[in-house]
Amino acid sequence: MLKEERQAFIVHQLNLHNKVLSSDLSIQLNVSEDTIRRDLNELAENGQVLKVYGGALSKSFQYPFQENNIYARDAKKQIATKAVNLIQNGMTVLAGGGTTLLELARIIPESLQCTFFTISPLVALELAERTHADVILIGGKLSRNTNTSIGSQVINQLSEIRVDLCLLGTNSLSVEDGVTDSDWEVVQIKKAMIRCSTKTAILSIAEKLNSVQKMKVCSLNAISYLVTDLDPKHISLSGFNKVVEVV
Repeated sequence: MLKEERQAFIVHQLNLHNKVLSSDLSIQLNVSEDTIRRDLNELAENGQVLKVYGGALSKSFQYPFQENNIYARDAKKQIATKAVNLIQNGMTVLAGGGTTLLELARIIPESLQCTFFTISPLVALELAERTHADVILIGGKLSRNTNTSIGSQVINQLSEIRVDLCLLGTNSLSVEDGVTDSDWEVVQIKKAMIRCSTKTAILSIAEKLNSVQKMKVCSLNAISYLVTDLDPKHISLSGFNKVVEVV
């Protein structure tokens, strides 16, 4: 594979999953980790990625207010428009982080009477600025990889609440493996979020469907809704439709 092809693959994986590890890319591309490190260094120098120890982060995820950088923004807006219909007056809602949840926060009706809990300072700011809803930020150690609160303090706070609806983004989702991620601490937070929620909705662009990461968050049958940018009757959603309500 040519260097340009490798680097295009790396950028695409970053756009999809927000973070890549050099060790994983080495296996996927069948090249040495030294080669991957050189590719990441070059991409970072060109301003395409953010190089971190052991891998790289997506620039669009780290700087979500720079709207031109957001990957698949139209698809995420479409998902947000669908997901907002799941929220009803009087609900208590728990929101995760990520660019799709930010798009959702930007279109919450100003008149909606809800209480929002969130682990994302960015989502909290959007909700507080654009709505009259009560917004409660669940605090802890801030993950630089995800711009969300992580750690035992967050898990303890989540154990003390009960919400009607949890809205979560995902790195990967498949019928067989359910919701998966590549960050151990994020997995623990997402598990705690699902545990304290009556219903959970996963918001995912179509490109992330039928992909798998190393660490499991939950099985598909633990999810109430799957919200994508596809028509719910799309053939690629047929397997999901048998287990979860697709919106």
